[in-house]
Amino acid sequence: MYQIISRIDTSRFEYLFIYGAGPDQIGDFQTFRVPHIKVPLNTRYSLTLPGRVKPLLSEKLKAFAPQVIHISTPSYLGSFALEYAQGNKLPVLSIYHTHFISYVNYYFKFTPFLIKPLKDHIARGYRKFYNRCDKVYVPSTSIQQELTSIGLRYSNMQLWKRGIDTQLFNPLKRDKRVIERLTGNRNPTIVFASRLVWEKNLETLIAIYEKFKQRNNHVNFLVVGDGVARKDCEKRMKGAFFTGKVDHIYLASLYASADVFLFPSISETYGNVVAEAMASGLPCVIADGGGSKDFVEHGKDGFRCRPFDADDYVEKLEILLNNKPLAHHFATECIKHMKELSWDALAQTYFDDVTALAERTAPAEIVPPLKPHAQLITSLLSVRL
Repeated sequence: MYQIISRIDTSRFEYLFIYGAGPDQIGDFQTFRVPHIKVPLNTRYSLTLPGRVKPLLSEKLKAFAPQVIHISTPSYLGSFALEYAQGNKLPVLSIYHTHFISYVNYYFKFTPFLIKPLKDHIARGYRKFYNRCDKVYVPSTSIQQELTSIGLRYSNMQLWKRGIDTQLFNPLKRDKRVIERLTGNRNPTIVFASRLVWEKNLETLIAIYEKFKQRNNHVNFLVVGDGVARKDCEKRMKGAFFTGKVDHIYLASLYASADVFLFPSISETYGNVVAEAMASGLPCVIADGGGSKDFVEHGKDGFRCRPFDADDYVEKLEILLNNKPLAHHFATECIKHMKELSWDALAQTYFDDVTALAERTAPAEIVPPLKPHAQLITSLLSVRL
């Protein structure tokens, strides 16, 4: 979202941001904060409650008079935005950020009889929500195919990937001393970076670590990130190195200085960390599932593994650790691939689409068109031309 926000041309667009948890102010734009509560099972998430301020929220929207509604999440606030848009005949743009349906397998693994009914329920909710949007950006062809398979209209969806800052994430940040200060040795290093939550397939990560320990391989496992599962991971991966949450500058150095990137998660809509690692010249061994698999061409710039097969990951990791020419070839291909992703180009596509949607609501006799008003709800973006 902030990649878009930082590129808003205020001479062309006016934005109103409506959201729950977040900063008090977003640049010089209009904002409206909605009451929210923490989600009991995972306090990193919050639930916004627009019903508690519905009259004030409706007045704010009426005063702003948006021409386009941009909804980030199919939440209570997102549903409020969708109803508002349809009631006022406004076009709706949404970006598919989080693959919630994939979380069910992890959170309900001990009650498997609930998994299919819950997935069916989420799929119905997706259809009801996204099929009423005029345009839905999806980050990968894999996610587009999966969403089509559960009933989302293909004609509503548009492939809109994510950009990568290749000035920040690049192989020039390589400095083996960064890893040595963490580990106290010069052994090869496998790095995993993510929020430490179970839906990231951490059980498979732990199984991979255990298999390396059984083989007495002198390999460092570096786990970057924080989350509710960190303590459990530390207990079960006692010889691994945990950094906690780090800033992007340090993260870029860790990527560039490691030997292989490991990512078994299949819950990604896109997989930003895979893009960051590849841009840093780090060959990747990832799950053949979720949106992140679209980054890696198996055998050309990395390996894709059977998602829950720890032996498959171990085999591919050992190939790269023991075959330096192949690892170097993969790294070179990774860097070339990531240079194709540009935030500027993606943002231009977004603003062109917002303008085209806004023109649907602009009165025909107004020449030139009004400055588009966009509104981000939950990010609900309302845009006005």
